[in-house]
Amino acid sequence: MTLEQLRIFVEVAARQHITKAAAHLNMTQSAVSAAVTALETRHGVTLFDRVGRSIVLNRTGKLFLKEAHAVLTSAKAAEAALVDLSGLMHGELTIMASQTIGGYWLSPRLVAFRRRYPGIELTIRIGNTAEVSDAVANGEVEVGLIEWPSERRGVSARKIAHDEMIVVVAPSHPWADGKARSPSDFPQTQWVLREQGSGTRLAFESLLQKAGLDIEALEIAMVLPENEPLVGVVEAGIGATLMSRSVVAMRLRNGLLTEVNVPAQPRPFFLLRHEERYRSKAADTFDTMISG
Repeated sequence: MTLEQLRIFVEVAARQHITKAAAHLNMTQSAVSAAVTALETRHGVTLFDRVGRSIVLNRTGKLFLKEAHAVLTSAKAAEAALVDLSGLMHGELTIMASQTIGGYWLSPRLVAFRRRYPGIELTIRIGNTAEVSDAVANGEVEVGLIEWPSERRGVSARKIAHDEMIVVVAPSHPWADGKARSPSDFPQTQWVLREQGSGTRLAFESLLQKAGLDIEALEIAMVLPENEPLVGVVEAGIGATLMSRSVVAMRLRNGLLTEVNVPAQPRPFFLLRHEERYRSKAADTFDTMISG
């Protein structure tokens, strides 16, 4: 059994499709299929059920997948340790950030790190707060950046910056009149919200909870998984939303959106690290840079 075979198996398991896995791995379909078959034949097991032209990970495959992930994570940690012995001349740093941080706060800091350490390969992933927290907990990435507290076993969270959450509407919306409003007024308009598990959605639900409101009391027009289309819908004239000031700053300056006269909600940004897994010098250096 080789690490390459494990890597191929994990990719096929994730996509449950030989052709798609091969395309992602930049390999031929036959090479991917041969690697999976070699694993099954050598150990006398079947990892996937062949259903028509599709493949489905079976119970044996699911049990093996957990161990394969663990081995690949350990191998990555061992490689990072060797890289650290040679300083920061080369290596890899895996980072996952929530959408708000990844799209509006992280970019200049990545550029600064890249300019100072060009030999470090940066692998960046974007997800919601829950997905980022899970990725750090599972060892899929070394650094996580989120905008809402999220507890995971073995994962530490440290505040590194602050943002504000504000309510915004289109200039044509009745709430664009500048009159003071509060959460008690929220049932009077439609809302466009992020999906459950996102930091933005958690911030909105927390605001409702503090005001003694249930989200069921509101008229939810749409739920969208990304900031840009969500803000675009509000800009087009549907309802209101609670959004990071950094996300809507340009639209506010250009008059495409209006900030509702509701007190802004402070929101800290958190950096996540696993407390027990290997900590590379690259991650420690990045941690120090963005905290300075």
